[in-house]
Amino acid sequence: MRILVMGAGVLGSYLAHVLIRGGNDVTVLARTKRAAQLQQDGLVIRHYFQRRTTVDQVKVVSELRAEDIYDLIFVVMKYNDFPAVLPALADNGSANIVLVGNNGDTRGMQQFFKDNSRVPQNIAFGFQLNGGIREADGRVICIRAGSQMVLGSLEGEVPFKPLLTRAFRQTKYKLDYSEDINAWLLSHIVPIVAINSVNYLHDFDLSQAAKDSARWKQAVAAMDEGFSVLAKLGIRTNPASLVNGVKRHPALVYQGLKIVHRLPFMKLIDGTFGELSALYRAFESVQQQAGLPTPAWDDLKQQAFRKDALEQAEG
Repeated sequence: MRILVMGAGVLGSYLAHVLIRGGNDVTVLARTKRAAQLQQDGLVIRHYFQRRTTVDQVKVVSELRAEDIYDLIFVVMKYNDFPAVLPALADNGSANIVLVGNNGDTRGMQQFFKDNSRVPQNIAFGFQLNGGIREADGRVICIRAGSQMVLGSLEGEVPFKPLLTRAFRQTKYKLDYSEDINAWLLSHIVPIVAINSVNYLHDFDLSQAAKDSARWKQAVAAMDEGFSVLAKLGIRTNPASLVNGVKRHPALVYQGLKIVHRLPFMKLIDGTFGELSALYRAFESVQQQAGLPTPAWDDLKQQAFRKDALEQAEG
């Protein structure tokens, strides 16, 4: 099967690896230095928990032309990077596209394709459950317990589900279909924003962040507020275990976050303020609709934006 993976960061690299090992004809869209690394050294991944390194040869392109047709396109990017690639996707003749990653505007993106696509296109949204870092030499260190993507469509069942099944048939990768992927992604934004705000305020030095008891307590309170906002709007929050834990056992969640951030592999997970700020802004409209007070959330947001403003002024 002819597949394009747009994005060669940690998540895109691992997805491309899985699809290559599954016997597919995989092309990766990458730019400049990353494209050169892939062409010269191949797709090099150190699987941290599995204690092995894989190298895959992969086709590389630097742009998506309108006439380049693929059976499936996976767009694996940070939320703030999606807008830049939507026009090229809409102008392309491929029919089946999965936008993979944090997403606070699934409905807006779906509408963009309806308004601008040159041919009818089926759009799905997904989130791949792994992390890691990409080193300067191009090697990816992948942190994962298994291989899984949660995905779904805004308009019922994913119409190209048989193609997805075929693409992953010869792999151990699990596709977990959500009946309400928009609710799943909005729910996911809540802990991502709260946790990454604390990490960002410590410059993503997670060993230092682990010591910040006050901010972790605030992060748990912010999560509770975020989940309450979604519940007020009738948006089903997920996973229920985290929602219940935050509401009923906040001290336990707070201690758990501190412990997790002390684990050695956590230093191999990075983040950016660009995506964090975009997710904060995406959640603003949801907060406004709910009309609930969110003091802990708002204060974390102000601290993060204040830090960025100071860094911009100094830089």
